[in-house]
Amino acid sequence: MFPEHRELIAQLRQIDSRFKRLLDKHNEQDNLVKNIESSNDSGSKEDLVRLKKEKLSLKDEIYEVIKEKLS
Repeated sequence: MFPEHRELIAQLRQIDSRFKRLLDKHNEQDNLVKNIESSNDSGSKEDLVRLKKEKLSLKDEIYEVIKEKLS
C-alpha cells in the first residue's frame, strides 16, 4: 500500500500510535478478506463486502495522515 511513501509509513508506524493502529487494523482486515476469498474461512458475501468497505475506509484514513505529514 502506497509504495511511494514506504519510508514515511515506516517512520509514522514507529512514532504515531494512532497511525500504527490504523495500519494494524487494515492488515487484519486484509487477511480476513484474503481468507474468505480463498475459502480458507467461511464467510458470507455480506461479510466480505462489509470487510472490504471497512478496509477501504481505513486506507482512506491512512492516506489522510500521510497527506497531512507531507504538507
